[in-house]
This record gives sequence, structure tokens and C-alpha cells, in this order.
Amino acid sequence: MSHRGLLGQPSILDLLDLERIEENLYRSCVVVERPWALYGGQVAAQALYAAGSTVPDGRLPHSLHGYFLRSGSAARPTVFQVYRDRDGRSFSARRVVAIQDGQVIFNMSASFAEPRAGAERDADPAPVAPAPDLLAADIHPYHVSVETRPADGGQGGLRVPTRFWCRCTVPLPDDDLLHACVVTYMSDMSTGLIPFEEDDAETGASLDHAVWFHRRARLDDWVLIDLVPHTVAGGRGWYTGAFYGTDGARLASIAQEALFRASTA
Repeated sequence: MSHRGLLGQPSILDLLDLERIEENLYRSCVVVERPWALYGGQVAAQALYAAGSTVPDGRLPHSLHGYFLRSGSAARPTVFQVYRDRDGRSFSARRVVAIQDGQVIFNMSASFAEPRAGAERDADPAPVAPAPDLLAADIHPYHVSVETRPADGGQGGLRVPTRFWCRCTVPLPDDDLLHACVVTYMSDMSTGLIPFEEDDAETGASLDHAVWFHRRARLDDWVLIDLVPHTVAGGRGWYTGAFYGTDGARLASIAQEALFRASTA
């Protein structure tokens, strides 16, 4: 079923509507002609959805670790091979390989667990930011079904600032796996390395990416994404980040390393 939005563009629901080719093998058939490469957050979200489709009922992702190996094309289908490493009493481990034209473009390890009640603690409060209703909307053509509202006075255009509100522009079903995949989709939208950029050095392609899912998230409501730079060395930069709900609870944490090299401009 298509959920295409403005101007016939695919929605996030289309991207996560994977075709099951056979057991442990899935394919994304949404292709679009665009002047840029396949968005890394898209392939990571699809890989997580493929993995989550193979675990026992009731088990949800609590972490993923992925490597971007080659630039993919948005104009070609992507095949996802899932490896069922282990199903324990309450945890499941999966590996996923994303393939285009016979070449691996991305791989991921993901772990799933049954939700359990327990202690709720946060060492760091959510950062102070203006409410999203007080900020100007910013929709980016590179990302589908997503609206952002910069909360730190960041620039517009294709770049997203390091602190921003974000939400889906299409209604999402009550499906915890799908919402975790949307978190993954949003987690690669910007870079925490912007404060390190200068006229002669800039952020390049993502190398590896990790997400930890702490609490149930609803991504057709506002979440605050806050990215924090840490270090640049050896032609690479590393930053961390967090997703917060409107109540201030930390929903997810991320870490990413990306190329950081001389500007090509």
C-alpha cells in the first residue's frame, strides 16, 4: 500500500514497507531519481526493520551498530539479508547486510529484547530549548515525511543544525518497531561536527553509527534532537547525541564517526 505524500514523493511508511523475497531476505522497491546518494538513515532504518521482522513477537530493538561501506543509490532497489545469530530467552541478536548491484553498501548488528519494568534514572536533564510551536518550520527535500524546527538559530537549506525539534509529517501506526526505525531514520539527519567546521575543513560521509533505544518513542509527535561534538583527529570526527521527548525524558542515544577532511569547495 502506498502512502505517498506531497508531489507523489514516497513517505517514511513506503520506505519501511519492505518486500519479503524469502525467509531472511527483504527488498526495498522504492526508487527515486535524485541528485544525491542514498540517505544513510534510510538504509539503516530499513535494515533495522528487516531484522525486527525476524524476531519473536514482543521483542524490540534496544541497540544497533552499523557501518557505511559504500555510497548507495536512491534510484536502485536495496536487498537486505538477515542473519539470525541467536534467540535467547529474552534477547535476540541479528546481523543485516544491505546490498546493491551485488555489493555490500551497509552492514548492521542489532539486538532486541523483551521490554521490562525497572528503575528510571537520567543523569543529564534535557537541554533547554524553545517550544517547537514557537519556532519556524523547516522541511528538507533530502528527507521524506520529516519536519524540523531549529532550536539553536541554525542555518536553513540542506543542512540541519545540531539542536532541533523533529517529527514525522504523516500519521504513524501504533507499532513500536516502526517508531524505532523512524528514530534510526532521523538519527543520521545532521552532524554534531558542525561546530568544528571551518572554511578549509568540513564533515564528509558517515563511517559508522550506533543507536541505543531507552524508552518508547512516538515520532509523529515532537522530539528534540541534540548533537554534541567531541573530537576530530586522523581525518575523522566523532560526536554523540540524544533524542528527548516533550516531557524531557531521554528516548534514545546515538554516536557517530564521520570523515572530516579538507573542503572540496
